[in-house]
Amino acid sequence: MILDNTFASKIAEYLLKIQAIVIRPNAPFTWASGWKSPIYCDNRLTLSYPNIRKEITLGLSQRIQEQFPDAEVIAGVATAGIPQAALVAEHLGLPMIYVRSEPKSHGMGNQIEGQLDSDKKVVMIEDLISTGGSSLKAIDAVRQAGGIVCGLVAVFQYGFPQAEEAFRQQGVLFSTLTDATILIPKALEKSYICEADVEVLNKFLKTPHNWQE
Repeated sequence: MILDNTFASKIAEYLLKIQAIVIRPNAPFTWASGWKSPIYCDNRLTLSYPNIRKEITLGLSQRIQEQFPDAEVIAGVATAGIPQAALVAEHLGLPMIYVRSEPKSHGMGNQIEGQLDSDKKVVMIEDLISTGGSSLKAIDAVRQAGGIVCGLVAVFQYGFPQAEEAFRQQGVLFSTLTDATILIPKALEKSYICEADVEVLNKFLKTPHNWQE
């Protein structure tokens, strides 16, 4: 879900400008999942640009205030969601926790770091959403620990149908500052891609498993 197309377009332009998002239809990237993708996103790069970092912090904070005004705890999804969550929690004056992909194999064996009391209303923060798997795993961990997950906000999403369905099945509302439907026209406008690339990219978004066939 995108609430402000003007702001979304500006964020997309920032991400392209600093190469937090790189588009390479003819030399696709390989994700950790093994998927081949013509789009690669690493929003951790935004942390090195104070003005962009601030815009994203304010955007995520505003989204939480608008959609989840009862939020009591901000939760970062490890690892890339942690710094975004810290910045937002500081801006909103709320407690922060973060959620590992798995419990630690040593020490206290924690999967959730920080103090989470039962029945606290939690908003999750991610840097990006692809299939939604890691986000939903973190959400399940918070629920198992007694937290009430209000929803999730992130900087960017690909908009895969699989992710939309996965979040729907788990009853989790999520929204992002920008997404691929905003990114592609902006990339074309700024000459990061050409007209011929648009069809390829749209096919990838609709059928990420077999877009090269």
